[in-house]
Amino acid sequence: MNPASAGVFDKAKQDDRAALIGYLPAGFPTVDRSVEILQAMLDAGVDLLEVGLPYSDPLMDGPAIQDSVEMALAGGVTTSDVLDVISRLTTRPGQAIYVMSYWNPIERFGVQRFAEGLAAAGGCGVITPDLTPEEAGPWISATNAAGVDRTFLVAPSSSDARIGVVAEATTGFVYAASTMGVTGARDSVSDAAPVLVNRVRQFTDKPIGVGLGVSSGKQAASIAQYADGVIVGSAFIRRILDAQTFDAALAEIGEFTSELAEGVRGSARATDAPVGAAN
Repeated sequence: MNPASAGVFDKAKQDDRAALIGYLPAGFPTVDRSVEILQAMLDAGVDLLEVGLPYSDPLMDGPAIQDSVEMALAGGVTTSDVLDVISRLTTRPGQAIYVMSYWNPIERFGVQRFAEGLAAAGGCGVITPDLTPEEAGPWISATNAAGVDRTFLVAPSSSDARIGVVAEATTGFVYAASTMGVTGARDSVSDAAPVLVNRVRQFTDKPIGVGLGVSSGKQAASIAQYADGVIVGSAFIRRILDAQTFDAALAEIGEFTSELAEGVRGSARATDAPVGAAN
């Protein structure tokens, strides 16, 4: 595991809490403003930042992320811009930056080139939601050479065999999608999440992050009882889309991040909590 991302989960464990993982596409609403927002998320308490690489065919993403990605693409954001955004961010010890990307943009940019470029920019990992370990040979080689973490996904529908394969191929944290379907903030997080986390723990001691649907500090606290990381994306984006001004958006992001950070920090850790304890 990359030392920077390992430090995120080590520090959270020392603090007896889960890590807060926040997502936002680079270039949304503009390249420069996305840097400001992403930095505000880090400054307000995000431990691991997921910088989205905008893609024209985001099949797994819900309306909020699709809207933000379309705005970024309309502004002309490129893969090189994404790496530049990462290079402009400042992290503290116990913080790290990942990229969240579909496979096609990475393949078009150049697999080795992307892994090396991310490492040079200060990023330490990549989440590839549509890439399976069986098809990831070049990516595994490139990330190993560049010292970049790779994260694959599991879902409630994943078989035990699939979970084992994903856990073995992952070098960062295992991404546990708590619901079936597209991304988006929800009023409640699926009861399947703690069951899935318990299943994954049978195959690995790597950190497990739970995502898809978190929209409040209360939900973050609930997930933090059994997961190593709480992943929030659409709820950040929705606050930016709904803000009347950019300054208002920055303020909203800071307040919401603080709420989520308080949630993951205020919840007693119980990784061996009974299945179903999340709700």
